[in-house]
Amino acid sequence: MTPALSYAARSHTGMVRDNNEDSAYAAPRVLVLADGMGGHAAGELASQIMVATLAKLDEDQPGSDLAGALSRAMHEGNQAIAAHVEAHPEADGMGCTLTALLFDGRRMGLLHVGDSRAYLLRDDVLTQITKDDTFVQSLVDRGELTAEEAHVHPRRSLILKALTGEPVEPTTNVREARVGDRYLLCSDGLSDPVSTETIAETLGTGSADAAAERLVQLALRSGGPDNVTVVVADVVDSPRGGTVVPVVVGAASTDEPGEIAVHADTAAGRAAAFSRAQVASQGAAAGAAGSGGAGSGTGNGAGDESHDDEVDPAAPRGTRWRFALSVVGVLALIAGIVGVSALLVRSNYFVTEEDSQVVVKRGISGEVFGISLASVSQVACLTADGTLTLHDPEAIPSGCDVFTLGDLREPARESVRAGMPSGSLSDANAQVSRLAQDNLLPACEPEEAGEEPAEAITSPSSPTASPQPSNQQPSNQQPSPQPSSEQPSPQPSPRPTPAPVPGVDCRAVS
Repeated sequence: MTPALSYAARSHTGMVRDNNEDSAYAAPRVLVLADGMGGHAAGELASQIMVATLAKLDEDQPGSDLAGALSRAMHEGNQAIAAHVEAHPEADGMGCTLTALLFDGRRMGLLHVGDSRAYLLRDDVLTQITKDDTFVQSLVDRGELTAEEAHVHPRRSLILKALTGEPVEPTTNVREARVGDRYLLCSDGLSDPVSTETIAETLGTGSADAAAERLVQLALRSGGPDNVTVVVADVVDSPRGGTVVPVVVGAASTDEPGEIAVHADTAAGRAAAFSRAQVASQGAAAGAAGSGGAGSGTGNGAGDESHDDEVDPAAPRGTRWRFALSVVGVLALIAGIVGVSALLVRSNYFVTEEDSQVVVKRGISGEVFGISLASVSQVACLTADGTLTLHDPEAIPSGCDVFTLGDLREPARESVRAGMPSGSLSDANAQVSRLAQDNLLPACEPEEAGEEPAEAITSPSSPTASPQPSNQQPSNQQPSPQPSSEQPSPQPSPRPTPAPVPGVDCRAVS
């Protein structure tokens, strides 16, 4: 009999984020996961559009070109994102990652853009079958970082590819699907805080449903620094053992964050209808512009039949285009840098240090061609009792006691130096508040006026303070016994407790 898929999906907002920008869809033929970016609403919408577009692949048999079908659907969704940004300029910068699998009973097509991941567990061996489109992965590929170093690198969230409405080429491949294979799609909310070894151990036991639930719980117990979404699917030997009801989770569902959305047979239809509505809005705008273009094209065509010389004006355009192609490598590099920078700088905030101060920066950590990709967005002030206020760097109030690394306990200092998980401005501000609430050193006690450092105490009646007698006995003779009335030597006084050191044992306050 023809193999089938048995699948499950879970999504949770996590322990830091206020909203869920992940979306996922699982069905008998297609598995999709998208991680949104670009702000509170825009990232959610981007992942919804992409998941809804690829959900249509479940409606018909996929045909022989699995990679081509995935690519065409991805480009359609990307055009819908572009249409939305054009109609709503305030959404500029919205986008998402995408990892998708398309199943035909014998083979599994894969498409990948960004840093969400796909894994294959086969014969108890876990293999990552996607490669992260990230800055740190490029360093690993060049041998400049190990995989372990990349996992904790402060720039690990810098994505080099994303679906933002601009042209992008995905990574695609097709592989044999075997009965007993287990596939995992996950957002970086799982792969960042949970090690590959732990993922492999957890994925290898129990049903797809149980494994999906345990993986999400692992991410939450590891701090839940981001939205976490997983899709787990088993290749089973018969449709009788497969799942037939589509599952939609995350931003694409209508359930509360962290809930499981199991929809009826109309789920694929609703997802496809959502996609068609998005694409229709794009098509209407394109059609309005294209109607004039079509009329113009008809006129040109008629003119071409009777006046061949009317096509001559196009020749210079072709020449210019060929010239542009000769420098496309340079233009593509510049466009890529500008596009990635613009996307991340506008919507990304993170907590770090600047001149030993704890600050919130907007953008991404690092430089490109010597140009910083981040700027200080918020500076924190602390009162003596630990009350925190955040201010624009151009409007710091007078008398502000600036929040510095020296105010924090050592483990928290290291977290700030490395750069804390990035997100929205509210996410970053919440992280600063938690630092002040949970990790402040106690305030240093003010020094008393006239207080002087303690000196070593020497008793005036001690033997070292008495003059030596002139008639000392020879060293090989026993000393004469002392009179019983002699006073005992005084005991040394205990040393005073060292004063707390600001920045080590306590924090200096004004």
